Amino acid sequence: MAYEKRPDSSRRSERSRTAILDAAMAQVAELGYQKTTIEGIAARAGVGKQTIYRWWRSKGEVLFDAVEMSIEEGAGAVEGEEPALPDTGDIAADLKTVLRATVDEFTDPRLGPVLRALNTEIQIDEALAERNRTRSLEPGWAAYEARLRAAQEAGQIDADADVRTVVEMLTGPLTYRWLFQTGPLTHAYADTLADMTLKAVGRD
Repeated sequence: MAYEKRPDSSRRSERSRTAILDAAMAQVAELGYQKTTIEGIAARAGVGKQTIYRWWRSKGEVLFDAVEMSIEEGAGAVEGEEPALPDTGDIAADLKTVLRATVDEFTDPRLGPVLRALNTEIQIDEALAERNRTRSLEPGWAAYEARLRAAQEAGQIDADADVRTVVEMLTGPLTYRWLFQTGPLTHAYADTLADMTLKAVGRD
């Protein structure tokens, strides 16, 4: 007796989810955040808007997951793997590598506008802000802190330096320049931040 093979619903759901996130990125890049709608994303992804609302409660949450997927794919990250900074033994080189990658994300013509829109939404959506803290900011900060502690143990930076403050010294000015467009966002600027911060915490 031949049995009809049933479609894999989990695979179908994952295809739909990926299509929705890709559509959200494309809509914002083409139309801007204000003109992007759930209805537009659904139409572009080939799904009903009820499918989107089944997984996300707002446009901001869709964009958050779209950004997360895009960054993970670009970095070749493995799902569930904790982020980590490179450790070549040269703290200056490692920090410059990561800060340059952040510059590339901020200035990417597809990703940058979505990141900027998401930061705007975070200011008015407390639930999204908390999600951003727990799923994006805190894991990223922890990765920086772990690398800086290794540098402390190697005697490359002051053992008394507060690593969270050092992280803010590295990433704060970069984010400020990007958000408020106070100057060019370049690899050279990222390198300067790394060098000046390391000098301030005891590395000549």
